[in-house]
Formats: sequence, C-alpha cells, structure tokens
Amino acid sequence: MKHIQLPGLKQGVSQLIMGSDYFSPDVYELVSANLDAFVAIGGNTIDTAYIYAGGKSEQAIGMWLEERGNREAINVWTKGGHPHHGVPQVNKQAIHDELMTSLERLRTDYIDVYALHRDDTNVPVGEIVEILNGHVEAGRIRAFGGSNWTTARLQEANEYAAAHGLRGFDFSSPNLSLAKAQEPYWADCISVDGEILAWHEETGLPIFSWSSQARGFFTGRFTPEDRSDADLVRVFYNDDNWERYRRAEELGKQKGFSTIQIALAYVLNQSFPTGAIIGPRNEAEMKSCLEATTIPLTPEEIKWLDLRTR
Repeated sequence: MKHIQLPGLKQGVSQLIMGSDYFSPDVYELVSANLDAFVAIGGNTIDTAYIYAGGKSEQAIGMWLEERGNREAINVWTKGGHPHHGVPQVNKQAIHDELMTSLERLRTDYIDVYALHRDDTNVPVGEIVEILNGHVEAGRIRAFGGSNWTTARLQEANEYAAAHGLRGFDFSSPNLSLAKAQEPYWADCISVDGEILAWHEETGLPIFSWSSQARGFFTGRFTPEDRSDADLVRVFYNDDNWERYRRAEELGKQKGFSTIQIALAYVLNQSFPTGAIIGPRNEAEMKSCLEATTIPLTPEEIKWLDLRTR
C-alpha cells in the first residue's frame, strides 16, 4: 500500500485510512477485529474525532492501542473544533480543551495527524495557525490540516504560515468521490468540485477524503428507481452521477474489478497525494478496498470517469 508523507510524522499515512465513527467500547470485539484486519493489509492510520460516538470512538481506539502495544506503529488522526449546538469551537480554549480530552481518551500523549473538523471564518486564519503551531511546539500534535475548509482559507492559512516562519496546513479533508455531491451531506461540509480539484492539482496539497465511496452509491445496491435512502437521493441522485456509475461499471468489467473498486481507485489515482477513509466491517470489504489500491488509472481514464471527456 502506498503512503503519503507529511511533515513531522515518523511514517507516512497509508492511502487507506480506517474510519471509526461506529467504534465504541460497547462493540470492542468488532473494533479490535476490524483494526487487526486493517493492520494486516498494511494500513497504519485510523481516523476518529472528538465528537464521534460521543467520545466512545476515541476510547475504543485507545483501548486497542494499549492492548496491542503498537502506538508507535499507528498514525492516530483525530479532529476537534466541531460546532457544539451551533456554537463554533475554533478558538484557543476550546481547541486546547478538546485536544486534551482526546489525548486522555486515546491513552496517548501525542496525536500524529490532527484536523479542525470545521472552520470559523469569523476567526482570523493567522490566529488559528498560531494556535495549531503552539500545539506542535508542545509536542501534542505532529501534523495538522483542515476538514471541510475552503481552498481560499487553506491558501490564506499557508500564506500566513510562510510569511511568519510557521508550519502551515499539511492536508485537507473534504469529500472527494467519483459521485459529485449536489448539496452537502452534513451542514457546512465541503465536497470537491472542479475548482477545488484544480487547486489541489496546482498546489499538490494532499486530500484525505471522507465518504470516498459516496456512501455506498457504487455498491450496486441502488438504482435510479430505488429512492429508499433519502440522504443518498438528496446528495448523489442525478443523471451525471448515474452516468459516472455506468462508466465505472464499464471500466470495471474491462479491468476485472467491481464498480465500487473503480470508484475508490478514482480517488487514489489523482495527480496529487490522496488517501481515502474507508469503513469495512468484514474481511470481504477489507479485501475489496485493498484490491482497489492496486488498480492503476491513467489521467485519460480519470477524466473519462469524471465526465470531463466524452
């Protein structure tokens, strides 16, 4: 499996990143089995957040890390700064308090990869860069980025960092998938469109994508006539996305892979570094994701899948 190098990390981030929004000590047997299977296929990075499962996700990961004794071999990625009851939490005190709680839950004294779950454009971006650099200097975090940040704010942040001799944002985490979101899946979320894609192609800033397989859109369980999943219909059902599905299916048949594997390969074969958060819950799904990392797609195939060429 390929790895993405970030400043400050002892080891690169595996292209496949294990999602953990369903993790909890209440299902620890499932958590430990899935994390063991993930490591067995070469994965080394786990995605979690202060808010996931009310903190239980971080707790379960901390239990597993302590039980396996493999903290140095694993990149822990957690997030803070998600609004609380509509109140932004992107400020010095809130970031500090959430980060310290996350460290305690995860049973560690440092976070390899940290992201602000949301932005607060009312806060000067230079102030945010200063706060995050303070945590880097204190040894609490090693690399940092923004989840659901606009490219304009990312660029402003990195220009400020460069001008002041500070660390800038090392990555972005929006939704990047072959199916394009016609509206946010959750409030204030960012999905990659043509303009965002062009910015990352120009800057080379890595993307670690959530919902990289479009919430199951490419599994074959859904059709244009099946409107049982209201959120999937709201976000992804349109003629262009069904044409992308058709092309992924066609290319998969040519290459000997499933439609959803081609959709994941689309994310992993961009011209800039990309990682994909995955959520397999059994051996077959884990194997499917691993096989997708072996599929090479040419720039021409990427553009064809994405309807940029006919």
